[in-house]
Amino acid sequence: MTHPILLPPEWYPQSAIQLTWPHLSTDWEYMIEDVTACYIRIAVEILKRQKLVVVCHDDDLVRYQLQDYKHLFDNLICVQLPTNDTWARDHSGISVFKNGEKHIYDFTFNGWGLKFASDLDNQITRGLHAQKIFCDDVELDNRKDFVLEGGALESDGKGTLLTTSECLLSPNRNSYLSKDGIEDYLKEVFGLDRVLWLDHGYLAGDDTDSHIDTLARYCDEHTIVYVKCDDKEDEHYDALNKMEAQLETFTDYRGKPYDLIPLPMAKAVYDEDNTRLPATYANFLILNGAVLVPFYNDKERDEEARLQLQKAFLDREVIGVDCSPLIRQHGSLHCITMQYPEGFV
Repeated sequence: MTHPILLPPEWYPQSAIQLTWPHLSTDWEYMIEDVTACYIRIAVEILKRQKLVVVCHDDDLVRYQLQDYKHLFDNLICVQLPTNDTWARDHSGISVFKNGEKHIYDFTFNGWGLKFASDLDNQITRGLHAQKIFCDDVELDNRKDFVLEGGALESDGKGTLLTTSECLLSPNRNSYLSKDGIEDYLKEVFGLDRVLWLDHGYLAGDDTDSHIDTLARYCDEHTIVYVKCDDKEDEHYDALNKMEAQLETFTDYRGKPYDLIPLPMAKAVYDEDNTRLPATYANFLILNGAVLVPFYNDKERDEEARLQLQKAFLDREVIGVDCSPLIRQHGSLHCITMQYPEGFV
């Protein structure tokens, strides 16, 4: 079915990526040098290919930190706005086409179900719009009546949304709506034919209530990559095997089984309190002509994940980026980024 509304898939041609830069008043304060170095690595890969919008506390500092890459500054847009944290995937607006016209939905971000402060991050999209970062023909749609994070959504661009029950049915997000009510709302605002709900799968240490972008991702309208656990001693084994079994029952928009490509389970990573961290190779970012995949200082599994993703992205270069610093705050590469389609920035 053809709808007047399109939620573009991540592989749709992009105009820009947004990063929200770490600063000393964020939770990164204790490791600001390590995490800034990680942001720089990611920023440079983006700047080589497209525009980069950096929401930051101090734009002069960001330009200084990126000074070795001044030759790429034509693609750099720095915007000073107050921020609580840096997880752009979840506090950024979500881009759609409505009857061919460009809109950005500004949903409520409530710190993943009222877990963390989000008052400043919840205003970033309005701030970007007010500073005219988006093209003149992009309309900002106020959707503050609904709590939604970008990490909870995977679109195939053909009317199907892949998400998780654990997140979207969380009582601290939209408790006034039933599952059917939430599905109806998503279908209406995103022009969907169907919503595929994953009922299994989680990562220890995940603050998001099982965002889909940590577990299973579309690579094209026929292909899903997903985290597979082969270790029966690992706490994730049962849940991820149930997730795999459910994925095998799903069909694409044509009614055919998906091509499923497994990603290795990342080696267990722990913080200083011996709490397991949610390292995942599913948290990759699609760019124009490239895919950035998070690495975790595990040469064998990092390369296995890169090669598995290369099978799904034959027309893109798959590049590993060390994201060990990011995982210390319970997120990874996709979590800190948000794409804007061609013509939006």
